[in-house]
Amino acid sequence: MGRYVVRRLLQMIPVFIGATLLVFLMMYALPGDPVRALYGERSVDEAQIAAIKAELGLDLPLMQQYWNYLLGVFQGDFGTQIASRRPVMDVITQALPATIRLTVLAFLITVVLGVGMGLVAGLRRGGKTDRAILFVTLIFISVPVFVIGYAYQNFFANTLGWTTPTVRDPEAWTQLILPAMVLASLSLAYVARLTRTSIAENARADYMRTAKAKGLSRPRAVTVHLMRNSLIPVVTFLGVDIGNLMAGAIVTEGIFNVQGIGSAVYRALSFREGATVVGIVTFMIVVYLVVTLLVDLLYAVLDPRIRYA
Repeated sequence: MGRYVVRRLLQMIPVFIGATLLVFLMMYALPGDPVRALYGERSVDEAQIAAIKAELGLDLPLMQQYWNYLLGVFQGDFGTQIASRRPVMDVITQALPATIRLTVLAFLITVVLGVGMGLVAGLRRGGKTDRAILFVTLIFISVPVFVIGYAYQNFFANTLGWTTPTVRDPEAWTQLILPAMVLASLSLAYVARLTRTSIAENARADYMRTAKAKGLSRPRAVTVHLMRNSLIPVVTFLGVDIGNLMAGAIVTEGIFNVQGIGSAVYRALSFREGATVVGIVTFMIVVYLVVTLLVDLLYAVLDPRIRYA
């Protein structure tokens, strides 16, 4: 196990470098001057622009800028905003709690409803319940998230009055339930369908027939044997989906006015704050890599036959 973890950590290094380099080049190698863009159409002294670039290191060759950025990341420095000279880490620290709350709620909704719906549909494959679940999940997959968001907002907030149409207090978990439902809608649909397929296939496996022949009760056979073997592909999807939920919060946070990571990225893109975008995306890459490693290690818990060398 220890050698496997070390090997995976070493594999993360080129992935991290490649992903961050790609994002860095997309933000800084594109035509346009982010410093000059701060002043819009106003005239500005070229010496002042040059001084700002020198202060932020933007006058250096591109690859040297990236190397300096990498050195700063390993020291906990994710860059500095151009306009405010504010450390990007401060932006992440301020915006992250709201996004974490939203992501946690969305993840719980995805796991509970998605796995539950998939289990029911898989055990009743071909029945009315199965067809109804497939129809509902197809709607979630087909309809864009921003359409679902405005539909939920209008129905649950404006029509029924169960909640507020926008989040006024991001620290209140109850106000985040509606945006979390919107954020989880697509993932929930995929998890339900993936669970249904896995349950339906494993329900006909030899070990299930053996469990029934040995007199094992149906609930115990389903929970102990069927669920553990069927959840491996679902866990794989859920592990990657944590990062997808955090990244997908950009649209949801915009609809419900949640001041989180998504809103910070949107504002940074609007004002061409490349350092903020690169810093936040770098943070998301780290989250992806760590979660992927944890998911791989979780396989051995679900299936004791899996061993790591």
